[in-house]
Amino acid sequence: MSSTLLEVTRASHEEVERFERLIVKDLQTEPATNKDRLHQSHRVRNMIEQIIDTTHKLVDIYEDKDGARKDEIAALGGQTSTGTNVFSAFYDRLKEIREYHRRHPAARAIIDTGDEYEQLLKEEPQIEFSGEEGSGRYLDLHELFNEYINSKFGEPIEYTAYLNVFSEPQKIPRKAKTTRQYLEYLQKLLEYLVYFFERTEPLQDLDRIFSKVTSEFEEEWTLGKVEGWENSGQENGSAPENHTVIDLDYYSTAEELMVVGPEKLKEALGALGLKTGGTIQQRAERLFLTKNILLEKLDRKHFAKGSRKPEQNSVVATPQVGDVKEIALLEAKIRRLCDLLDETIVRTRENVEKKQALTYEEMEAEREEDDVQAESESDDEDQQIYNPLKLPMGWDGKPIPYWLYKLHGLGQEFKCEICGNHSYWGRRAYERHFKEWRHQHGMRCLGIPNTKNFNEITSIEEAKLLWERIQERQGVNKWRPDLEEEYEDQEGNIYNKKTYTDLQRQGLI
Repeated sequence: MSSTLLEVTRASHEEVERFERLIVKDLQTEPATNKDRLHQSHRVRNMIEQIIDTTHKLVDIYEDKDGARKDEIAALGGQTSTGTNVFSAFYDRLKEIREYHRRHPAARAIIDTGDEYEQLLKEEPQIEFSGEEGSGRYLDLHELFNEYINSKFGEPIEYTAYLNVFSEPQKIPRKAKTTRQYLEYLQKLLEYLVYFFERTEPLQDLDRIFSKVTSEFEEEWTLGKVEGWENSGQENGSAPENHTVIDLDYYSTAEELMVVGPEKLKEALGALGLKTGGTIQQRAERLFLTKNILLEKLDRKHFAKGSRKPEQNSVVATPQVGDVKEIALLEAKIRRLCDLLDETIVRTRENVEKKQALTYEEMEAEREEDDVQAESESDDEDQQIYNPLKLPMGWDGKPIPYWLYKLHGLGQEFKCEICGNHSYWGRRAYERHFKEWRHQHGMRCLGIPNTKNFNEITSIEEAKLLWERIQERQGVNKWRPDLEEEYEDQEGNIYNKKTYTDLQRQGLI
């Protein structure tokens, strides 16, 4: 009976064992595609979470804080408040069982739940990815990229270059990091990387990874060896020698800025060459003007006598050591996640470079191919096709006839050194590849224009020699001053520069 505590305990143990067997069975199956791998990982993750929940319930039962388990075991032995009576306890239990089955006739049927658990292996968990993420194959950092290039700590670079630098926040100058804008940027970047990592690697224990990162960070911070923050941990809360810029983005009104205090406001106004007198509110209002107005455009009446206008709005104050440490820890976590996602970052960069070399028509064709591939991957029953000759597949998903294979010369391999020794099978694929993105990218890396003159050229050495000959041939038509520049002597004779110079050296002119 499921109403008893011991029966609940037995059923919970059985459920845990069933999930463990299902996990082993699922992991023994090698996923064919990246989509299948993601579904398998999330299925296993869901079953592990159910095992953890069931185990927590079992722990509560065995702790027996309310004594219910102890009482039930004693009742099975016939121990009651009036003494020990095994037979009366037996008949009372039998009566209870009969009464339960009389009220629940369906409970008599033996239900095999094995099929129900087996259905879990066929589930396809819903995993949300954006169009740019390509089912977890690529990162989508466009929003963070726009924030980076429009920030004070960033620089105007291309998206491909950003994919190289976003994983190295320690290279950003330290005085540009102590701003609210940079802290919010790091928090958004870490949030996205964690969300992406949880979707693509659900079996990884992020809490354990971050716990190890934090412990290592604390040791390095104490020794002042955190990369990009050397000697910061040894300051013990004292003001650093090099003052940093106060970020007025922290404050939306002058009243909020008053929290800084009159002395710091006075120091900040003096650093800008502004008047430092007045009440704390007047100082805050005067300083708050520099948030949205350049000092060059600020009214002269706000400046102290004899002061010069600084070149930029820079407010000096001591940074909070706690904020600096939080920023350094965020950087450490981001670097660790980027190490774990290194292959995905490289794949993303290659995909972006590939798209930059494609035309709109080629991108649409590739998107259609991806859709067709996704539909083929979603088929539940994949039949193994007998193909000993390893012939290419036709439109119907079956190997093409052997005569057609020979007719198109698909058994002939063409290698292109410019494409990184990539192989092309068949004359048609070989001729077509000269206009594709891979060959165009290789020619661009060599600094050679991909024109018709270089068709059928697959060797890097041959391409360079042909390019030199073309440049020499084009040089024949250029103006050569030694032969075409004209000189006239005293008698009116016309010579080119070379002849005139030779005659002048010989003293004939």
